[in-house]
Amino acid sequence: MTACATLLRLGAGASVCPDMRCPYCGTLENRVIDSRLSQAGEVTRRRRECEHCGRRYTTYERVEQTLPLIIKNDGRRQPYDRAKLLAGLRRACVKRPVSAEALERFLHQVERWLVDTGEQEVPSRRLGEHVLHELRDLDPVAYVRFASVYRDFQDVGEFLDELSKLKD
Repeated sequence: MTACATLLRLGAGASVCPDMRCPYCGTLENRVIDSRLSQAGEVTRRRRECEHCGRRYTTYERVEQTLPLIIKNDGRRQPYDRAKLLAGLRRACVKRPVSAEALERFLHQVERWLVDTGEQEVPSRRLGEHVLHELRDLDPVAYVRFASVYRDFQDVGEFLDELSKLKD
């Protein structure tokens, strides 16, 4: 997802974003044909049309927030990786009634929590526990799947213990 810092207004409602390349032909000449707010007004979805090849594509603009570094268990510090968390959540939600939109909202909530901590560094264990806590409400089966990988269950007993906690 790419955001354009400044939109240059042209006549007839068209806009050009000088650093937004067409994914098909690579030209920078495009116009916005539709803009809509989504996800509680925090993301702007824009339909664009390339002036060169005429193909249409969608871009998303969101405010870039400074997210804290994640402190791994071995002490390494890494930037928060949205794609990595999304991949884990998708694996946990396979064949579950959890929409892509619900996962986006979930990730947005996690990122908001990270920003709201006000910390520059957050331990991965704390992030993982927060994700598990919130995932329990989203989908209990996805929660157990995610927990089994996150907590690295070694045997069926650990799995059953987690299920009994969930049941209570």
